[in-house]
Amino acid sequence: MNNQVTAIPPLVNSNLLQQCSIHDVARNPALIVAPHPDDETLGCGGAISLLCGLNYDVRVLVISDGTLSHPRSKKYPADKLRVLRESETLSAVSLLGVENNAVTFLRLPDGSVTADDTSAVASCKSYLTEIAPKIIFLPWRYDPHPDHRASWKLIQNALGGLYLSPRQLEYPIWDWDSAQRKSLPESLNIAAWQLDVSTTIELKQQAIRVYRSQTTNLIDDDPEGFRLTPEMLANFAHPWEIYLEEII
Repeated sequence: MNNQVTAIPPLVNSNLLQQCSIHDVARNPALIVAPHPDDETLGCGGAISLLCGLNYDVRVLVISDGTLSHPRSKKYPADKLRVLRESETLSAVSLLGVENNAVTFLRLPDGSVTADDTSAVASCKSYLTEIAPKIIFLPWRYDPHPDHRASWKLIQNALGGLYLSPRQLEYPIWDWDSAQRKSLPESLNIAAWQLDVSTTIELKQQAIRVYRSQTTNLIDDDPEGFRLTPEMLANFAHPWEIYLEEII
């Protein structure tokens, strides 16, 4: 693959990227790391479904508790919102083929994920040692959202000192928003490519719709509450997913 990224975000010219199949990248077992409940489905829903279709061992690690999406809701205070968002995750990934017991919630505070948190790093080290993934799907290291960047770094810190060398694929989420997208460092040595998910895109869309707390007015008592716009959701309805990988 020779789609090297330098100073221009790959999403600008995403249709020009080389397309690969799941057989080109699949390794077993696989770990999907989500900064918030829903990122795994938005960014990697197609890959998850395809990996499960190969009967691979697919695990999902959700880093934050997701409780800042509607901070002023009286109907859904933080503890209730956490339960709701976790139940949505379990239902969504179940549609994609992941068993509930393969999903782990780290429950770090939404909006305050810290890559250097000693306890969180230790928990991730133990988790990674236990499952020994051969491939990890991670949030893009330069994603505009700080929780996404911190989640990437948290896993890097946890991998330090472990005798593991998993392939690492990074997926963009908020780079799809042109208002937030930024230029990349010129020294960046990253390749970008598309994964063909055309055979499972409808299932991915069903899984995304499970996240009613993030895509509908289910929580209607917080005027400033978060909701994914139709424009943003359209970026995850392509018959492909974009992944980035460091060239070593």
